[in-house]
Amino acid sequence: MAEAFNEKVLPGEKAERYAVLAEEIAAVLEGEPNLTARMATVASMLAATFPHFFWTGFYVVDPDKPDELVVGPYQGTLGCLRIAFGRGVCGTAAATRTTQVVPDVHAFPGHIACDSRSASEIVVPVFDRAGALIAVLDVDATEPAAFDETDAAALEAILARTFA
Repeated sequence: MAEAFNEKVLPGEKAERYAVLAEEIAAVLEGEPNLTARMATVASMLAATFPHFFWTGFYVVDPDKPDELVVGPYQGTLGCLRIAFGRGVCGTAAATRTTQVVPDVHAFPGHIACDSRSASEIVVPVFDRAGALIAVLDVDATEPAAFDETDAAALEAILARTFA
């Protein structure tokens, strides 16, 4: 299982830590078909591995309202319950189907402050095997500029391996 780390992750260690975590997630989820279980496990293992991940979880495309995200499995403080496509960082990632790396959430137009302590954010779209958007992974940090292209590439790879 993912080892909890209390120290700050150094830039040179981040890619290696993600690589180890990707293998751990794949091993834990082997044979598990349930999407909720898969999302809960990914959120838990990410949060345990990266202590600066203040809020880590999924917003799932609502099958009854396909232009809206509803909160799914997560680790952290209370999350927003629903987010419309195109609204805030999560809604933008869903609408554009592209990863959003936001160094300063307060400078992001239309940012939704589910928790005022959030300072930076990364949101990665999640696609199923057919290429349909099923969710977004949302990770917040209390420090500015906590995420970069290393995070984006690693999280995109983990999600593709886990859900596609």
